[in-house]
Amino acid sequence: MNLVSFLGAIEIGLVYGLVALGVYLSFRILNFPDLTVDGSFPLGAAVAATLIVSGVDPYLATLAAVVAGALAGLVTAVLNLRFGILHLLASILTMIALYSVNLRIMGRPNVALITEPTVLTPFEGLGLSGLYLKPLLGFVVVAIVAAMIAWFLITNYGLSMRATGANPRMARAQGIATARVTAVGMALSNAMVALGGALFAQMNGFADVTIGTGTIVVGLAAVIAGEAIFRVRGVVIAVVACLLGSILYRLAIALALNADVLGLKAADLNLVTAVLVALALILPGVRNPLKGLLTRGAKP
Repeated sequence: MNLVSFLGAIEIGLVYGLVALGVYLSFRILNFPDLTVDGSFPLGAAVAATLIVSGVDPYLATLAAVVAGALAGLVTAVLNLRFGILHLLASILTMIALYSVNLRIMGRPNVALITEPTVLTPFEGLGLSGLYLKPLLGFVVVAIVAAMIAWFLITNYGLSMRATGANPRMARAQGIATARVTAVGMALSNAMVALGGALFAQMNGFADVTIGTGTIVVGLAAVIAGEAIFRVRGVVIAVVACLLGSILYRLAIALALNADVLGLKAADLNLVTAVLVALALILPGVRNPLKGLLTRGAKP
């Protein structure tokens, strides 16, 4: 794997690290299986790209994309909490609706940003090539978002959100408004995913209605890989593990696709993804029985 492929994998891994954080917040913290991310990721790209092409400042366009993602998460939360639709089905309904919404926003299947200003434009005069500038900017953005999420989860409101996901009945008994907390968590989750979509569009020079396909799998793979590789103790370590899991996941895919011995092609990306996710799920289960056997063997 050459330098271009390596830095490209780091760049994509950092962007999808935002998706991993969103998935961690919904799946792990709120215990809310959310497939909205397959729609909110391209939603962020669509909103940002359309506004930039229309002459809006890239930073304002990115902020609008974040707000749009938050609204998408709120729709899923309302369908579940207000109307009693099963959370998984509610997220699927929102995801399906967002496909048409994204087409409406862009007016066509894709929007090109190659000649348009982006969030990278103000930093291009620093003398760094795009090869290094994109991963560096991605790292700064992801580090700031990760620090904010880690701080939020250890605040009183963050603790109430964690309690809501762990035991809603107990949380309600303690006076926590679980419905409102869940709605806020879903909005935050999809806002981060939409931010990832907006950065993806600006770093790659296009927004496409199909870029969200399989986003939930990528996010889950990053979360599971991070938890499988690193011993997660506390939310701060869990947040870091999600980001590192996302980067390692993209590096593993890049290595697999660039290994001539394996003979894999770009068309095999979904196969490689499925295998990596399966291994991430299997490995923790393989480790635990061995640990149990050693523990039993040590007993007198």
